[in-house]
Amino acid sequence: MRQSSTPARPLRIGSRGSPLALIQARQVQQALALACGLASEAIEIKVIHTSGDKVQDRPLADAGGKGLFTKEIEEALLSDAIDFAVHSSKDIPALLPPGLTLAGFLPREDPRDALVGGKAKTLRALPRNALVGTSSPRRQALLKRTRPDLRIVPLRGNVETRLRKIEAGEMDAGVLAVAGLKRLGLFSATAVALEVEEFLPAVGQGAIAIETRAEDEAARRLAAAIDDSDTHTALAAERAFLAALGGSCRTPIAGHARVRGDSVTFRGLLAKPDGSDAVEAARQGRRADAAALGVDAGHEIKSRAGPDFFVED
Repeated sequence: MRQSSTPARPLRIGSRGSPLALIQARQVQQALALACGLASEAIEIKVIHTSGDKVQDRPLADAGGKGLFTKEIEEALLSDAIDFAVHSSKDIPALLPPGLTLAGFLPREDPRDALVGGKAKTLRALPRNALVGTSSPRRQALLKRTRPDLRIVPLRGNVETRLRKIEAGEMDAGVLAVAGLKRLGLFSATAVALEVEEFLPAVGQGAIAIETRAEDEAARRLAAAIDDSDTHTALAAERAFLAALGGSCRTPIAGHARVRGDSVTFRGLLAKPDGSDAVEAARQGRRADAAALGVDAGHEIKSRAGPDFFVED
């Protein structure tokens, strides 16, 4: 799709104001301009400060969960203050506010987590009783599952802030998303990617999502013009899995789908916060059935795990 005329007013993208969020918003801005034949000045980026950005003294789960990074941006979208909301997909709760839809995804970056800091090149090579920074219940559970001796310490702030804390020696290592490090040009020799088979990523990790009002057909068409089909399919499976489990923001949940041609493979996991137990499920099927695969895996895990695995808010 190409649209050569400039809209009557600039299209408006809403984004958080962190360096990483603005890089992601600019990627969407550039993709829209290129694919739709719009002048770059026809698309503006509006910085919206979210509750998640303001909470730096405690884990997000203690303050209300991942939706804190999307709430104010979605409110701006619903009030017609912006036309597109750009999010890190892993920050989006399973259920969207009524009237909103995920209209497109850019091609997914590396979905893996990275171990950052120190000389250890694997989790098993970390010193005994090492201090490892993360505020993610999923990362904490997977770390403790692999190494019960590890001591987990909170690690909040934007990527640069977290890296400074690690470099200052406040902990032996930290776990961050590879995608964010790469987009910021900060994936260095001190970062080691943890393979998906060992350390299952968060649902949506590495994917940039474009949210619009469901009734805004023009914005939906523009987002569809830059939508990456494989990423959209993978996220359909992963987000359906998340919704089927229905866990709180404190419940460690991981899920990742791979798309090859018409085939989708999915693996999901639910863990106890201390890593003492976990339940996994895997599915493979056709692209058209991606969401159904995720739902089926979620229902299987929920029935096998029982209520002990689910942490209440």
